[in-house]
Amino acid sequence: MTRATYSEARLADHVDRLGAEHPPIDLASVDFTVRRPDELNHRYGHVLDYMARVELEVDRNVLELTTLLPDPPAIDRRFYADVWQPQEIRHGLILDELQVQLGRPAATPDLTTVGAKLRVLGALAHLTAFQDVCRMLYYLTGMATERSAVLAYNLLHDGVAAMGETAVAQTVIAPIRRQEPGHYAFYMLSARGLWQQLAGWQRWTVRRMRALSFAPVGANDARQAADFGAVMRSLHAGAPDDFAEQISRVERDLLWAHRSGLRVPPYVAKAFREAVELAHLRRPA
Repeated sequence: MTRATYSEARLADHVDRLGAEHPPIDLASVDFTVRRPDELNHRYGHVLDYMARVELEVDRNVLELTTLLPDPPAIDRRFYADVWQPQEIRHGLILDELQVQLGRPAATPDLTTVGAKLRVLGALAHLTAFQDVCRMLYYLTGMATERSAVLAYNLLHDGVAAMGETAVAQTVIAPIRRQEPGHYAFYMLSARGLWQQLAGWQRWTVRRMRALSFAPVGANDARQAADFGAVMRSLHAGAPDDFAEQISRVERDLLWAHRSGLRVPPYVAKAFREAVELAHLRRPA
């Protein structure tokens, strides 16, 4: 059995297992009881808003995917249509309902905008060799996004539980964080498999485009980058470089193994540092 066949079989088994073991969270299972709503809102209201927006923007993400990958592998379609999108939408609805019950306005996700750069990449992706470059960028973005989500939900769960908000911790945050590692594993397996198949020029192109396009999850402009930095601060995520290292280890090892001793890809470290700096500059004196 070849490496590629084994990888495809493993991915298919993984997607089958995710669909069977992790259906979208049943809304009837969620308990929105909050003991101290004002304090929860003060500490984590803006965190809930950011996370709800990012989760709800999955519909736009699918539009971006269909633009970027005009002819994706069948396993990719199965993953994002049957597993990822239904789960993420439900995450967003639950988080948004929680923040509304805290007296905050509902999230305002962007569900339709597909940037010009992405459309250009999509046009080039009709060339099979370049579509593999786009697929690799998609997997790398997915890895960083889902690893960020895993870390953020762990920190949010611990913070909410420490406040004594047991219902929120156990029926809102815990079920959501339980589903994110499976998404991360799909992207990681896909990235590892595809990277081994890329030619030298494709790898160079991936490195170059990734360095030019990387941004923290949900941070599409300076305002949202500052929002992301504020989320890191509220979750006590630690130093930007430490957080960046945790989300980019596989990316570092795949793309930059030839640079021994590199702790974090420089563009990842730069993006996280800038987000924290923007949040600091915006913070009231």
